[in-house]
Amino acid sequence: LVGHSGAGKSTIINLLPRFYDPKSGKITIDSKDIKNVTLSSLRKNISMVSQDVILFDDTVHANIAYANMNASKEQIKKACDFAAASDFIEELPNSYETIIGENGVRLSGGQKQRISIARAFLKNSPIILLDEATSSLDAESEEKVQNAVISLTKNKTTLVIAHRLSTIIRANKIIVINKGKIIDAGTHDELLKNSSTYKNLYSKQLSA
Repeated sequence: LVGHSGAGKSTIINLLPRFYDPKSGKITIDSKDIKNVTLSSLRKNISMVSQDVILFDDTVHANIAYANMNASKEQIKKACDFAAASDFIEELPNSYETIIGENGVRLSGGQKQRISIARAFLKNSPIILLDEATSSLDAESEEKVQNAVISLTKNKTTLVIAHRLSTIIRANKIIVINKGKIIDAGTHDELLKNSSTYKNLYSKQLSA
């Protein structure tokens, strides 16, 4: 999902786990209306990685295990390996048992993102909602988070809010949103040819 700030991208993402419901129409997943399944069933099948990572004043281990309370230490370690988080965790004073402070105050932005991605790996849900959160990271952290995201979304149904269009060039379908409406849809190459809005967004980022 691409578009200018305030176009409605986050609203669409937030409708899927039913943080709120549409006033008209319906949302279906595999032809099933999401209003006809329980909230717990719906949300069990969705993982969300957003700009605002919610972390608890607890250990790294507890923050990641929140996604799957029955996970073993080996499973948590594996999720952290996939999320490119193991190296920095093992350098913390008490490794996985380090208390990270309220909302992860003792971690950098990139580290918090990788904890969030490790959680999503551990949950292993078939649908990933990704509100891309790399725009405020330094180049090294951004590259690590991007690589972790590529691992996370492999063979999953993934909806991405793209702030940096370079990250979604290979998407199966890119949807351009403006003032709450879909104005164009297609692959990157198709949109460059046929969508003046997309072409404008892309050109601006290339020259930024």
